[in-house]
Amino acid sequence: MTALTSVSGFPRIGSNRELKKVIEGYWKGAKTLEDVRTTAKQLRANHWKLQQEAGIDLIPSNDFSYYDQMLDTAILLGAVPARYQRLGFEQPEDTLFAIGRGYQGDKGDVTALPMKKWFTTNYHYIVPEIESSTQIHLASTKPFDEFNEAKALGIVTKPVLIGPYTFLKLARDPQAEELEFDRGLINDIASVYAQVLGKFAELGAQWVQFDEPYLVLDKEDGDVELFKSLYSKILPAREGKIKLLLNTYFGHIADIYETVNLLGFDGIGLDLIEGKDENLAAADKYGVAEGTTVFAGVVNGRNIWRNNYAVSLGVIDALHTKTDNIAVSTACSLLHVPFSTEGETGLEPQVLKHFAFAVEKLGELHDIAVLADQDDTARRDAKALADNQALFDGTRVTPDQAVAKRLAALTADDFVRQPARAERQKLQREALGLPLLPTTTIGSFPQTKEVRAERARLRKGEITREQYDEFIKQQIDECIKHQEQIGLDVLVHGEFERNDMVEYFGQHLNGFLFTKNAWVQSYGTRCVKPPIVWGDVSRAEPITVAWSAYAQSRTKHVMKGMLTGPVTILNWSWPREDVSHELQTQQLALAIRDEVLDLEKAGIKVIQIDEAALREKLPLRKSDWHKKYLDWAIPAFRLVHSAVKPTTQIHTHMCYSEFNDIIRDIDAMDADVISFEASRGDLVVLDAIHDANFETEAGPGVYDIHSPRIPSEAEIEHRIDEILAKMDVNKVWINPDCGLKTRGNAETWPSLEHMVAAAKAVRARLGK
Repeated sequence: MTALTSVSGFPRIGSNRELKKVIEGYWKGAKTLEDVRTTAKQLRANHWKLQQEAGIDLIPSNDFSYYDQMLDTAILLGAVPARYQRLGFEQPEDTLFAIGRGYQGDKGDVTALPMKKWFTTNYHYIVPEIESSTQIHLASTKPFDEFNEAKALGIVTKPVLIGPYTFLKLARDPQAEELEFDRGLINDIASVYAQVLGKFAELGAQWVQFDEPYLVLDKEDGDVELFKSLYSKILPAREGKIKLLLNTYFGHIADIYETVNLLGFDGIGLDLIEGKDENLAAADKYGVAEGTTVFAGVVNGRNIWRNNYAVSLGVIDALHTKTDNIAVSTACSLLHVPFSTEGETGLEPQVLKHFAFAVEKLGELHDIAVLADQDDTARRDAKALADNQALFDGTRVTPDQAVAKRLAALTADDFVRQPARAERQKLQREALGLPLLPTTTIGSFPQTKEVRAERARLRKGEITREQYDEFIKQQIDECIKHQEQIGLDVLVHGEFERNDMVEYFGQHLNGFLFTKNAWVQSYGTRCVKPPIVWGDVSRAEPITVAWSAYAQSRTKHVMKGMLTGPVTILNWSWPREDVSHELQTQQLALAIRDEVLDLEKAGIKVIQIDEAALREKLPLRKSDWHKKYLDWAIPAFRLVHSAVKPTTQIHTHMCYSEFNDIIRDIDAMDADVISFEASRGDLVVLDAIHDANFETEAGPGVYDIHSPRIPSEAEIEHRIDEILAKMDVNKVWINPDCGLKTRGNAETWPSLEHMVAAAKAVRARLGK
């Protein structure tokens, strides 16, 4: 009998981003809410049928969301803050969208809930708020409606919910530093999850999956007791009628495996990609409880390379020494990979055969499950295994000896900038002549329909490169003029020539490949299309120099050069699996270093090297932070800028991550200025900056660009005052949270006008 196959979750945006398009059409008034619901229902049906046809046994439902699963879970539990309820929307989707992106209209004016990175991914979740007045109760029928929807199609799904432990650990109390897990809250949360199990048993579900990725983090005091308190109340609700899968991913649960095992879950999902060694060791040490099925997460939900069947089968064979109850599963949700390789005609078949997106991973699951139940003789004769092994036996790429030689020649001095930062900052103030509280933006300006249309015309050959360049020059000229008019101090050229902050750089680097439609959800309706690191990386040609030099020639203001840093390029690409991340990052660092020095030669005095994703791949276990990541990621950034002149000001930017716990490491990047997201995070990072005696000048974002609302001048002025209460005024910059690419001009320019006016008002109050 072939082992069960299970998918933790499936992409929801659609093969052609249908969900994104219809929701954004609704926001713009071009689509109706009924259009949104119809498209969503069709997508769910298509995705369930795809998995059914691929032979998947346990197909997920409730993994679909209009915006975010954590937000859906908050709504399910009735944890909707009063300010959103007071808007009085008739349709629940409108309330959901207001929570996720803010609302400004005839019903009121509310900011969005905070948004943070989902563990070590580039996906962002909405941070739930549990107020003292919140009454936790079963407040939504969404999970049951979608189960019944699939059942009507003849598919009995495995409903998926964010587990209660993870939900509580990620939620916040807006009135307190941290959420207090009192007995009443624990009982209320557990009661709802118990009701959910009971309801699904009534509806005929066989399995329910509770996702508990927070279990892979280090445990704080009380964490294990919290987990046990919740599940000791939830597990009895099964009453022998339904099975509960505790699903974990993004790491290992070795430090709580024994507890999980003793509680008697029907299934335990183990990530055997990122947490392989520790999880296997825990299973070996403590065994597997009788009646418990191990869901072996051997198919990577975080990368696009083909699965090595021999490796996966070795892991499953190791588990078979402990239990015969094994299901073959994805290591995490397939939300984090593109939909399908079908249609990627821009890649040669000999290249494309190395990749598996979500649809292709379904086939891998089925193959591995079949092979896992065969003996050695049958496996040797299996065509699926032979074809797969052939992928890994051949030579995929030839190493670039010039890149290897350059890396080998690096010395310790290449990672240290001289003179010390305090001395540089003094020289830079004199050279740049900027006012107190200098204003700037993060880099990009709105990519309008006209900009995207011209890029498409160039791609299709409808216009010449010369015509396209003239159009971009016109966009830059208008952007500079507008920035000068509103009074910004340090300008940017707007990045109109760039399709994406990572893909654009990859297109000018050796070693990268690109897809046509490999989109992945980042937050809400925002999708990204990461490039693929195929081979050794080096700079093929100057990337940004010509456009930055042109922009500087059009103004007397300081023009900021805009680059993407090596760690972010790697973290927001599909990295190689045949060499280390450290090696790939160093190769990228040398390539971007060349660009930095060329910008400096071209007369650019301020250069921003974005490391938006630095925090993203920080290991979830603190003991791994330095030895497995920071000890090479931070030096890679220093390598990029260490050779510039003292008067050249180096900026960096980070967004939507927890910075507090690595604030000293960020300071050690040795940038001169850092800007970062802070508005949705209630400026909590300022305490860490204060406590760490942070040397880097900093621009905590003064308004949220991921919301369409326009902040008032008074609102921003108040935010600046909050910043100055925690930071030295001489080290503060004023800027938005992030780049403005995804916003419209109608929102962008008024917001920036208010920001500049607020900065000037504060300067006037300070007598500067």
